[in-house]
Amino acid sequence: MITKHTSSALKTYQVKNCAVDFTITGRGDNPAWINASMLTNFIYPWENEEAPYLSFQALHTRSWLYCLFRVKDKNVNVFFNTGDKTEVVNSDRVELFLRQNQELTPYYCLELDPQGRILDYQAEFYRKFDMNWSWPKNHLLVKTDQQEDGYTVEIAISKESLKQLGLLKDGIIQAGLFRGKCISIQNSNATMKWMSWVRPDSKNPDFHIPSSFGVLNLGD
Repeated sequence: MITKHTSSALKTYQVKNCAVDFTITGRGDNPAWINASMLTNFIYPWENEEAPYLSFQALHTRSWLYCLFRVKDKNVNVFFNTGDKTEVVNSDRVELFLRQNQELTPYYCLELDPQGRILDYQAEFYRKFDMNWSWPKNHLLVKTDQQEDGYTVEIAISKESLKQLGLLKDGIIQAGLFRGKCISIQNSNATMKWMSWVRPDSKNPDFHIPSSFGVLNLGD
């Protein structure tokens, strides 16, 4: 059963306006980020322990939405064999899900690992994945930076693509913000713990449901 939520009932993050576009480096070192609100209240919905540090920030200009994830973790695991984008599912990663509507028909997923690999796909409820789909070319930029105590993922998404995909409506984007913490990898199979901005209405780990989403409100 799909749990209905009105946009007013969803957790909301205020995306501040930035006067000019800027170049992402993966380090999140542009001075513009100083003005972005910091979201840090990520949780382990399915673990009886406190989640490690994860922050999210976003800014927008006339043409672009910028997002920045900062992960703090001294034990980051990445699976690499051929470099195919599906290998991201067995790696530590941050995730940004964007939906057209509460019924998830459709929604779009970006799963981004510390090496900058992009697992992008289109989906429909329930777990109908089209892995052959890709974000419109030249409308998504991702840069990353790895440190001893974690990694940073910086993202730029064109508003043109967000509008074309039906994801940006009246300054509102319905989004899920997540991290897959990879505990270990054995024989290309990863053991994961899952972090989320909101607490999904599910007894088992699952972000592919309506209750895992919040709202990005693009301010003036």
